Amino acid sequence: MGFVEEGRQLIQDFVTPEIRSLDARLTAVEKRLESLDATVEKRFDSVDKRFDSCDRRFDSLESKMERNQSQVLETLHRMEKTTAIFWSASHALKASCRTSRSLKREAEITH
Repeated sequence: MGFVEEGRQLIQDFVTPEIRSLDARLTAVEKRLESLDATVEKRFDSVDKRFDSCDRRFDSLESKMERNQSQVLETLHRMEKTTAIFWSASHALKASCRTSRSLKREAEITH
């Protein structure tokens, strides 16, 4: 047997089985990675759906807050108008009372 033949035999006896073993291991690792990738993808999809749900809730809440703010501002505006009317009426009533007292005094003085 020549040197080249011995080299080929050595490769066939030792290296080729190792390469096949490494190939089998690599195939198993690739399958495992694919499985993990699918699992991670499912989890991300689940989390993404939860975020979508939270977004819808926040949008709904924001809409309610805007409506409530509008109602509160409208109520405050009505209260300001009512207060202004009340104060105007109060001042008119005080002025009327003063005039009434003045007229009473004048009537008492003249009688």
